[in-house]
Amino acid sequence: MSVDYTKSKLPPFSLLGEPDLSFDTDDTKLDASPLRGLVRFGPHSGDVFPNFTPAVRLATMGPQSGWTKMRTLVGTLRSHHAAADRKDYVPAFGGFEKVFGVPLVAADKNAHIKWKDELNAVAPEQPAHLQLLQALREGMDQLSIVRDQFDVVLVHLPDMWQTAFFAAGFNAHDELKALGAARGIPTQVINDRSFTFNYKASLAWRLSIALYVKAGGVPWKLGPLKGVPQHTAYIGLAYSLRNSEEGTKFVTCCSQVFDADGSGMQFVAFEARDPIDESPGFRRNPFLSRSDMRAVMARSLNLYQSRNGGALPRRLVVHKTTSFKDGEVKGTLDATAAIPEVECVEINRSSPWRSVWLTENKGRGPRSRPDGYPVPRGTTLIQSGQSALVWVAGNAPEASLERNYYQGKKSIPKPLKLIRHTGSGPLECTALEALALTKMDWNNDALYDLVPVTIRYSQTLAQTIANVPSLPGREYPYRLFM
Repeated sequence: MSVDYTKSKLPPFSLLGEPDLSFDTDDTKLDASPLRGLVRFGPHSGDVFPNFTPAVRLATMGPQSGWTKMRTLVGTLRSHHAAADRKDYVPAFGGFEKVFGVPLVAADKNAHIKWKDELNAVAPEQPAHLQLLQALREGMDQLSIVRDQFDVVLVHLPDMWQTAFFAAGFNAHDELKALGAARGIPTQVINDRSFTFNYKASLAWRLSIALYVKAGGVPWKLGPLKGVPQHTAYIGLAYSLRNSEEGTKFVTCCSQVFDADGSGMQFVAFEARDPIDESPGFRRNPFLSRSDMRAVMARSLNLYQSRNGGALPRRLVVHKTTSFKDGEVKGTLDATAAIPEVECVEINRSSPWRSVWLTENKGRGPRSRPDGYPVPRGTTLIQSGQSALVWVAGNAPEASLERNYYQGKKSIPKPLKLIRHTGSGPLECTALEALALTKMDWNNDALYDLVPVTIRYSQTLAQTIANVPSLPGREYPYRLFM
């Protein structure tokens, strides 16, 4: 019996170009690589940043024994370093001032807090994690008094205190971020590994970008995306569960708002008011009621309007990692009735698909052979009118300092599966936006993250507010949680 193989033929794939990043307000200084772009053009806010922050002033907080190492680390950021790893992607680091246009300096002496090396000295009668919490709280209270004397605080959490980092309902990192957010203080955690990390250029790039952003700078934004309508905005949603003192579970939701160029990153922390579903699958896939979804979307749009003179976006794209329930879709549409185009897009990382890039075999044997690199980043396969696969991990030669570049250089990359629950138009446009937003993580020196920043940033705050119930449910700039 003959077999009709055309019935199982896959649809054709398309290749999306590597999205450019912008390093000036006119979008004339563009580069596919964030690090190469910083070397060529300087940061996006380079022309205006020195006017309000002529130097990035560092406060410090940590045990006395680490003081010399902290000073040496800051010296590393001020110095030139040739790349020693990832040489196909990482350029030489020229020093903080050369790259970002402002010096990195120590804050006034009142903004430096030295702890005794023995954590026990803080509160001898309390468990270790509560001793650390008290030290962090007292330190942040002292720094809040001299808030005008520094821009970012370096907080050294040494390995010798690691037994105090975690306890039931306690995470030292999240507690520190919550303390800083409540006081409007950006923090940078320094661990002992930072003092011994051998690849100085990579260390300097990662830490310097983070410090520049936390001080209020903008290293890069998204360049123009072909086919993406003007006045588009993006919202990322993430949920977590937490228990009240009465044992009742609450859904905490984080909404992350972005302008069309990927900037304007602000959080909305929201606690559900309606009773939650107690079905077995709820913990795996928490969701909001229609009224709660309407409320969180309305607050998110208020943030956008506050940054855009009261205007609403012409098109809104909402991302989350779980499926949109019927009530969530209706709640979104209730809050966005004045917006002409609204897309609710599920971004799923659990796709079983894998692929290999084949090249022509010019020798004898089969017509094709596997390439030495994976599929190009941006490979897109439309599965239906509402779903598509997009490989955000893959070969990215446009961002390489050499010929090819595969970030991590391990395993066969898997795609994201995009499922559009509302909206219309080419799915290639939806895929291109997701691809571009993987390049907007300012807390990293990598070319891309494995998920769009709409997802990554909202997950960051959702985790923090789940671990720190005392964090007020209000709006926050992302830099306070980096």
